[in-house]
Amino acid sequence: MSHDTYELKAGTRERVGKGSSRELRRNGLIPAVIYGEKQPPIAITLPVKEVTQRIHAGGFMTTVAVIDINGDKVRVLPKDYQLDPVRDFTMHVDFLRVSKDSVVTVEVPVHFINEDAAPGIKTGGVLNIVRHTVELTVPADDIPESIEADLTGLKIGDSIHISNITLPKNATPTITDRDFTIASIATPVVDETEEEAATEE
Repeated sequence: MSHDTYELKAGTRERVGKGSSRELRRNGLIPAVIYGEKQPPIAITLPVKEVTQRIHAGGFMTTVAVIDINGDKVRVLPKDYQLDPVRDFTMHVDFLRVSKDSVVTVEVPVHFINEDAAPGIKTGGVLNIVRHTVELTVPADDIPESIEADLTGLKIGDSIHISNITLPKNATPTITDRDFTIASIATPVVDETEEEAATEE
């Protein structure tokens, strides 16, 4: 279901704060924190290059990782990260400890399939995506890489709701009070200048 687990080697850091973070980044490292499972947080350092590659490879927030801190291995799930807006490298990562029994909340991407089999799109309708991701509560070891929304048979005006999507076993949406919309097939927007030209002809 989920991506393969990967391992990152980490060091511990004694000092925290802006000055030490800048010093770490100069040395090719980034500050990170591991928290959760009713244990005290651990401040660590990670190689910036490896973490940034993992983020850009996709699935970072839905893949359980193992962090090796001087031989002590901790299973974690990334919960948040900051990228430098200009230079696009990782500035900081927050990790949540996870055990075999952990249930987590994650944003899972929606993949739309069978556009060719949607009459509404074939006749010029537009796929209007309301949600690119769906927040699910799911066991940490069963996080899906993505969920699929099948567009087969959809006409203009039709919608796909969460109830139309087959979710993995033990996964439930965090929104439970309504059958929320994932996407719809909308009427194509006609360019007014084109419409005027057609009328004049």
